[in-house]
Amino acid sequence: MNNNQTVDTPSLIRTKREVSGISATLLPFTPQGEPDWDGFRSHVSRTADAGLTPAVNMDTGYINLLDDDTRLEVLAATRDALDGRDFVAGAFVGDSPGDALNLDEYRRQVDMVQDHGGAPVVFQSYGMTQQGPEDILASYSAIGRDCPEFIAFELGTMFAPFGQIYDLETYAGLLDIPQCTGAKHSSLDRSLEWERLALRDERRPNFKVYTGNDLGIDMIIYGSDYLLGLSTFAPEHFALRDAMWASGALTSTRSTTCSSTWASSHSETRSPRTNTAPRSSSRYEGGSTTTPRIRATRSVPAPTSRSSETSPNDCRNAGRSRRHSPARPRSVPRFQR
Repeated sequence: MNNNQTVDTPSLIRTKREVSGISATLLPFTPQGEPDWDGFRSHVSRTADAGLTPAVNMDTGYINLLDDDTRLEVLAATRDALDGRDFVAGAFVGDSPGDALNLDEYRRQVDMVQDHGGAPVVFQSYGMTQQGPEDILASYSAIGRDCPEFIAFELGTMFAPFGQIYDLETYAGLLDIPQCTGAKHSSLDRSLEWERLALRDERRPNFKVYTGNDLGIDMIIYGSDYLLGLSTFAPEHFALRDAMWASGALTSTRSTTCSSTWASSHSETRSPRTNTAPRSSSRYEGGSTTTPRIRATRSVPAPTSRSSETSPNDCRNAGRSRRHSPARPRSVPRFQR
C-alpha cells in the first residue's frame, strides 16, 4: 500500500466487534495545588469498574509536568486501586531538539511501569523521531528486549513538536516487533488511520490500532480500538457504546456518534471531583520537553450540569446533519512547558 492508494472504507466496517477501550485518566488536583489522591484512586476504580482499561501518566495526566516521585506515586495509587486489574501507563522521556536518543532513560521509565504491574505506552521524543526510519525501528526493538509488551504512540506535531506520524513502511516495521502489541495513532486524519487498519488486517490482525482521535470516536466501526482522553469524562457511557456495538444494537456511524453525544451530555455530574489543574495543563510548547517542576495554581471553573432527561433517541435528529466528526475546535491542545 502507498499513500496514493484508495482505501475502501465500507469494506473496513466491522459490525458486532468486541472493542478494546483504554481511557486516559485525568490526574485531579486540589485547590491547594496538590494531587487529589482520593479522587484519583476513585476515578481509576470507576474506569475499570465500567469495563475500560485505565491509562495513567499520559498527557491527560500531565506526565510531562510530573517529576519521578509523583509519577511513581501515580503508579502505586493505580496498582492499589485496581488490585490486580490491568492498566497501562506512559513511559515519557523529556529531551530537547538535537538530543540523541536516551535509551537508558526509556528503559528506566518502562521499568517503572512494569514494576507496578502496568504495560508501558512509549511516548516519542526528539531523540526518537529525529532518527531515520531504520534507527527508529531499532529503538523500539531495543525497548522490546527489556519489555514483553508495550504500546507505541504516534503523535502529530499539532500535539507535540517532537511527534511524528510514521510513513507506512515504518509503521509496518512496528507490526514486525512482537513485543509491540499495538500503537496509538493521533494524527486527526481518518485516511491515515484507515491505511493503518488495512495494513494491520493484512499483516497482523491481532495488532491493536488505538485511535487517539477525540474528533473521530466512531473509528471503532472500522476496526480501531481506542486510547482516548475524552472517555475519562464518561467511562460508563463509552463502555455502554462499546457493548452496544459488539452486540449489534448499534449498526451505523450515526448511531455511534449519537450515543457518544448523549454520553457527553451526561458526563458532567460524574466527572473527577476537582476544579484545578497544573498551570500549563498537559501541553508542550517551544523546544525542550524536559520535565519542569511546577505546582498547580490556576483554577478551572467547575462544569455546569445539564438535564438528565436526555436519551440516546433524542440525538437522532441532531445527528442527521453531522458527518463523521463534530466540528473541529478553534485550537488543538499541544504539549507545553
